Amino acid sequence: MTPFTINSATVTDVPILLAMIRELAEFERLTQELEVTADSLRAALFSERPVAAALLARVDGFPAGYAVYYHTFSTFVGRPGIFLDDIYVRPEFRKRGIGRALLEAVAKIGVEIGGGRFEWIALRWNENAFRFYRSLGAKVMDEWALLRMNSREVRNLAVAQASHLCASKPEPNPKQKLTGETPVPLND
Repeated sequence: MTPFTINSATVTDVPILLAMIRELAEFERLTQELEVTADSLRAALFSERPVAAALLARVDGFPAGYAVYYHTFSTFVGRPGIFLDDIYVRPEFRKRGIGRALLEAVAKIGVEIGGGRFEWIALRWNENAFRFYRSLGAKVMDEWALLRMNSREVRNLAVAQASHLCASKPEPNPKQKLTGETPVPLND
């Protein structure tokens, strides 16, 4: 079996990552969800304040797979964690241990930050993935549901919040303590 390498992605890997993200979207039947561009991916991974990171697996220098992850925090465990946003291995490179090695590399990063959780989602129809993840010790959180707002819904919610904040309300008197909706005067 040909050996592979896993390294942190660099800014020059953005086109490769973008191509594999498109391949993953096709595999998952979710191409209609793709909004990512080279510029947005570059900004997310390599700006002054990156919001995510990526690992790239290669076989003989050829891109074979990737993982994109970001840091989270759990109030229940009181520690940081890792969320695996994507993991993908190109079909011709599957069954070589690359997927497991990518997961192990992300898990190691989680351990290094003192992480309390390593989480990700999988499409319910991808039974092979579920078998694989369970074999690693992952638990399916059936009692939880993933909730999502896309950019339009987020903007609508933000506008609604802004309109609530901008509604004509009297400025609070500094000598009043707000409790609920009725100001309570403070005694001097």
